[in-house]
This record gives sequence, structure tokens and C-alpha cells, in this order.
Amino acid sequence: MDKLLIEGGVPLAGEIAISGAKNAALPLLCAALLTREPVTFTNVPKLNDVGTMLKLLAQMGVKVAREADSVTLEASGLDNPVAPYELVKTMRASILVLGPLVARCGEAKVSLPGGCAIGARPVDQHIKGLTEMGAAVAVEHGYVHARTTRLKGARLFTDMVTVTGTENLMMAACLADGETVIENAAREPEVVDLANCLVAMGARVSGAGSDVIRIQGVASLHGTTHRIMPDRIETGTYLCAAAVTGGNIRLTGTSASYLDAVIDKLMDAGCEVIQERSAISLKAPPRLTAVSLRTSPYPAFPTDMQAQFMALNAVADGTAVIRETIFENRYMHAVELIRLGADIRIDGNTAVVRGVAKLDGATVMATDLRASASLVIAGLVAQGETLIERIYHLDRGYENLGQKLGALGARVRRVK
Repeated sequence: MDKLLIEGGVPLAGEIAISGAKNAALPLLCAALLTREPVTFTNVPKLNDVGTMLKLLAQMGVKVAREADSVTLEASGLDNPVAPYELVKTMRASILVLGPLVARCGEAKVSLPGGCAIGARPVDQHIKGLTEMGAAVAVEHGYVHARTTRLKGARLFTDMVTVTGTENLMMAACLADGETVIENAAREPEVVDLANCLVAMGARVSGAGSDVIRIQGVASLHGTTHRIMPDRIETGTYLCAAAVTGGNIRLTGTSASYLDAVIDKLMDAGCEVIQERSAISLKAPPRLTAVSLRTSPYPAFPTDMQAQFMALNAVADGTAVIRETIFENRYMHAVELIRLGADIRIDGNTAVVRGVAKLDGATVMATDLRASASLVIAGLVAQGETLIERIYHLDRGYENLGQKLGALGARVRRVK
């Protein structure tokens, strides 16, 4: 299994391009199940999770054609509405095939998903919504099995804000009979990106980006071409890496409009941030200032950036208090950061981080995708060598991480 070896102490400098968003690409690929016509996506990131999703769609009978950063999917031969455990176990986003399959085929059998071990992420809101739309749903032998003749429009209220739940129900509602209203809907930019694609396919969706989304069901959808939005979490991760190392970088093919809460915290930490129409530049101060934060659903501070800011606060002046409100088990990276010399105390969903003068390289183990990113950031500033084990998590969510960091001057290499 590959590991990542980092020799720290080099300020990042230069320019790199940001890839398409993983969290937008996965639901968008599933949206191709809603039509018999070809759907082409551009700016598709080369990630393990994307590869897994394409394998999953192919075994359902979808024709998959991939060239460079473009993927064309044609689901006219869709004949196996099953998502088996073997393909679903590593990726929670696999549950996103459930809504489109039920809407298009009248039946779906989807294994309960896996993914990062960051706490319970139940699919009960997906099941509740489909049931209210008229589907008969049962969980048996580790699979969600849903059946219907045709889904009916309904008023849906999610008990908690759920991004994948909103996306699943929005896709299902596109082919339902009548109007569906999703209340307490997720407002993330990835939800808006999906809605924009669905509208281009002939769906009637309004309100995406707000907490109430309305969908008027149609008889069928058609093909389209859609460019996937830039990855705001990849963007934020590289900005944090530059901040921690005292660097000066420019990221292209991205937008600060998706990252207001993150940009604000970086500026509070003392960074100079310049926002362009499709690029962001960051210049770090000689010494960062600790910043406290609380994770909440968009547009507040994203849980997917919490680990990266814990690494930032580990070497900042002062003490930061971090409160994680989304997932109950998302501080596993703290133990590994402590191995590098960080001063972190955990109490329930609160982490108190006292900045130290320096971190020292050590061998650490990645526990989930964003935890992996925090260890990379810490390794870039730590003195000596840091060896990160189990980096397959990184391959799930960061395209060409080693090459991009290398282009910014980091001393990083994969080792067997």
C-alpha cells in the first residue's frame, strides 16, 4: 500500500489549477440515470471515488466513455438497477443512485453505503422521502429495496439538513407525477450545480441554493453537456497549506464565491487573500493567528475544512476553539497531529488547539479523507520527514495531490 513521504519546511509558491468537485461530480454522474439520451460531463476529476461510481453505473448497463477530463454516459440500456455491496462499501455517495433508479425504473436495490469512518450518516431521510412519494421501501439483508409504479409529488421535510438526501430526492422528483417541495433542503453549491444540470436536461427545478426547493415532475428528461463546478474543498485545502508554510500561491479555475466562510477565517488568521473572477491568490503572514470556528451546514463553515484548520491552528499564535456540529466522530486526526507535536485537547465535540512553535516529522496514519489532508498540511510545515500511511483516502478526493504540491515547491513523494 502506498505511503506519502513529506520533507517539511518549504514555503509553497507558484500557481496550480483546481480540479472539478468530487462532491458535485458524484451526484451529477447519477443524474445520467434519469434519461435514455447521452449526457456528457466535462471537468471531471480523476479520483478513485469517480472511478468507483463509473464502475457502478457500468454494471447497471450504462455505457461509459471517458476521454481526458470528459465523461459521456448513456443509460438507454439500463437493465440492472442494483448497487452491490462490493462497489458501494468504500463510498457513501453510492446511495445517490437510489432516487434516480426508483424514478426511472420503478425499482432499485442499493447496498447500505460505506465511506469515511467519521460517524453515523444514516440514510433514513432518503428512505423517508421516497416513502412519502409513494415508494414501498424495505431494508433487508443490508440492502435498501425500493419499488413503485410511479413516484408521486409530495411535500417533504427533512429532519436534518442532508446534502445527499436533498440531491437524491431532487433527482427522484424530476420524473415524479406532480409537484414535490423539499423543505429544510441543503443549500450547498454542489446542490445548485446538480439543479442546473437537471434543468439543462429538461427538469423543472426552482429554489436550489435556498432551504426550499420545488420540482415539477416531467414525463422524461433529455441529454445535455455540463461542466462540473470547481472543488471548493480542494481549493480551501491548498489555501491552508500555503498559509501554514508561509507561502504565496495562486489557484486557477476556481472561485472564492463558494468559500466565504473559509476565506474569512484565513483573513482572520492574517493571510492576504486576493479574489479574482476565476482564481484566488493567498500570501501568508510571518506568523499565523489562531482562529476559532464552528462547523455548520452551508453557507457556514464547512465540516470538510475543519481538519485542515486544526492543522493551521496547531502552528498559529494563540489558542483556538473548534466545535464540530455535523459529525460526532470527526476528530480522529487530532491524535495523529499530536504525534507531530501539536497541543490539542478534545472534549466531546469541542477541540482546544494551542499553537506551538514548531511541529516535528513522524509516522502518522490517515483515518479519513479530510483527516489525510490535515496530516499533509502538518507534514509540509513539520521539521524533518513525515510519513503518512493509508493514503488511499487522499486518492478518493484529491486529484494528483503529490504532483500539484510538487509544482508549488513541496518535497513530496509516494513510496511503496
